[in-house]
Amino acid sequence: MKIPIVTIVGKPNVGKSMLFNRLSGTRQAITTEEAGTTRDRIFFHVENPEMDFFVVDTGGLEFEKKADESIEDNIQRQAEIAIEDSDFILFMVNHKEGLTTADFKAAELLRSKANKKPIRLIVNKCDHPVTDAELAYVYELGLGDPLGISALHNTSIDRLTREVIKGLKDRHFLTKSDPDYKKEEKYDKTHLNVALAGKTNVGKSSIINALLNQEKLIVSDTPHTTRDSIDSLIRHEGKDYNFIDTAGMRRRGKVGTGIEHFSVLRTLASIDRCDIALLVIDSSEDVTHQDQQIVSTILKANKGLVVVANKWDIKDEDEDKEEKRRAKYIRHLQYKFPFLSWAPVIFTSAKTKKNLSKIFEQVEVIDKERKKRVSTAKLNHEVDKFLEKHKPTGTKKINPKLFYVTQVDVNPPHFVMFVNKKKYFHFSYLRYMENQLRESFGFNGTPIKLGFREKESRYHGK
Repeated sequence: MKIPIVTIVGKPNVGKSMLFNRLSGTRQAITTEEAGTTRDRIFFHVENPEMDFFVVDTGGLEFEKKADESIEDNIQRQAEIAIEDSDFILFMVNHKEGLTTADFKAAELLRSKANKKPIRLIVNKCDHPVTDAELAYVYELGLGDPLGISALHNTSIDRLTREVIKGLKDRHFLTKSDPDYKKEEKYDKTHLNVALAGKTNVGKSSIINALLNQEKLIVSDTPHTTRDSIDSLIRHEGKDYNFIDTAGMRRRGKVGTGIEHFSVLRTLASIDRCDIALLVIDSSEDVTHQDQQIVSTILKANKGLVVVANKWDIKDEDEDKEEKRRAKYIRHLQYKFPFLSWAPVIFTSAKTKKNLSKIFEQVEVIDKERKKRVSTAKLNHEVDKFLEKHKPTGTKKINPKLFYVTQVDVNPPHFVMFVNKKKYFHFSYLRYMENQLRESFGFNGTPIKLGFREKESRYHGK
């Protein structure tokens, strides 16, 4: 199900990051008085009772010529950020500063290329009540009625949120109360959503093409050919799987200011809506920091994970030699990803279709593992053994106690440990408990959510 994207645009230092923080309810965006603080895109999945959406904070629209790029190049990239991939645009100006040449250039750009996409004109830094007459000057921008807000003082933010949702409804995005929304949600659950994530040019599109037995996606040796996420429904042994091909992700310092911002956003959005992610890596190259960052994104989203070592093209070697090479490569992966011993590894070749069928096998196994539920009695029987092997450490004055553990949810498995005081437990004890749970119950291919909850002993005070 497509989640709409709401993008905040404007020249530097008009308060975009502050508005982003208000809409997202976070403090992810850095807010300072220095212009140009936001040099990369920041996004957040806003969960609204009526409709979820992504809010995106962008770097300021600047029109001065840079040393390494022409004015036309800069304008084109910013236009593609604000227009091509957005579903609703919030164009912000600074009331205290008034309109500037940069505001007019940005408005002209948006007005000429909006192509019927809604643009809401926001006048920020109205820190005191303002009249319609005081905002009349912004009509010169030709972008309709202004809405005066103060992101700093949280003024009119609720009204803005309502207007955003109304604008998205006008663009035919469904609200959660709409019967068709539930139909789409139900349809999404009829098949597993599998996202292929990875760096640029590791063979994600080629794998899907090989699974489809047709050239449906663009495949090229040029990085960044896939700029958006593409869904492909594939039937295997009577069951449907939705494979989501995503744009390649580069490390943050290498991400440009244009299309690539939204390519990364779409990739992250695809990970957010998938059930299981395939981390596709080029087995002919070394694992990089960017691969580790992508894994971190998948784990934060609590998705199932399979490592796909693609381009595993072995020639003139017998099975024993290849097995040794696989074992050596897996040891290397465990060194690069020390906390991913639970993630299966598949060695594939999109060219020869080697081991591609194993993707379906692993996806099915992980789906069952993610939905596995352990009874409280059986769970605590094992937990007693865990405690015998390694009790939580304390001091003479502090005695951390773990009373019992229960599983509160599945997909992914979620456990809560009831203890006397959370602060008495070192974070490393969570890692120990996770390792023990995996050793006893499996949960291969899926993250495990673990948390503490304080509870007084039944003998407290006696």
